[in-house]
Amino acid sequence: MPTRFPVAERPAAYAHRRGQIETYFDRTAVQAWARLTSDAPVGRIRATVRAGRGRMRARLLDWLPADLRGQRLLDAGCGTGALAVEAARRGAEVVAIDLSPTLMALAQERLPADLGEGRIRFLAGDMLDPALGHFDHVVAMDSLIHYETIDTVQALAALAERTRASMLFTFAPRTPALAAMHAVGRWFPRSDRAPAIVPVAEADLHQRLQQRLGGQGWALAGTERVASGFYTSQAMAWRRG
Repeated sequence: MPTRFPVAERPAAYAHRRGQIETYFDRTAVQAWARLTSDAPVGRIRATVRAGRGRMRARLLDWLPADLRGQRLLDAGCGTGALAVEAARRGAEVVAIDLSPTLMALAQERLPADLGEGRIRFLAGDMLDPALGHFDHVVAMDSLIHYETIDTVQALAALAERTRASMLFTFAPRTPALAAMHAVGRWFPRSDRAPAIVPVAEADLHQRLQQRLGGQGWALAGTERVASGFYTSQAMAWRRG
């Protein structure tokens, strides 16, 4: 069974949002998320989301070294573990953590028998927990998209202190289409809503991160948007040195 970490102390806004996300992914949307991340047939809308997530995962993996032997990687908000598996197959020691114990159990169920030289440890808990230790690389795919810009910057600054080489993450870019979907989502019954995605202005995020991380040797190394039907996400790569 995956290990569960205690909740670390966080600012009130972050902790409240984190609680909403945990409830959604561990209770409300478990079956839908399990189906979306499998090969099972899904509807047209979810098919576009599945395709977009696949493209984004491939992009993030392209930004990682092809040979990860001897390197430690944090998959922050790992879902059912697809990216973690690919990183482990490159030889990485992966710590894969997510808020949902139910999803972590599913990830453990789906874990391939042969990962080559790599290995994965699945944990349920807070991706910012200092007890997770230090890493060569951190990947946070679609796990920061529910937070305000200031909370995203604080989270990445905390991770940067314990990361040696690169941080790869995604955010929801502020576009007219996303703003419209965000507005429509407010009309759904509260019980049916996912935690709202928070659109972020790329230039503002870049400037804030540069102010926080630039003095520590971090710099923007790449950015790319993936748009697939109802899935739109922007990837950023930051590297140290």
